[in-house]
Amino acid sequence: MNLFLDYLTVIALFVFVALPAAIGFVRERRIDRQLRDAERGEAARRETESAARPYKVTRLLNGRSWAKA
Repeated sequence: MNLFLDYLTVIALFVFVALPAAIGFVRERRIDRQLRDAERGEAARRETESAARPYKVTRLLNGRSWAKA
């Protein structure tokens, strides 16, 4: 029984030490995936940008508004 608790203690300490590194690795992979997806979306947007140009919409403000255009 004592040997089992020793192994369990070693495994628990290993998990305790390795868990932050594993969480960081998973987070980095997620960020890399998001950057890769954003880069692909940016390339697709550049291709369609020449075909259809967005137009600027301006809003007429009331004379008493505190916001400035």
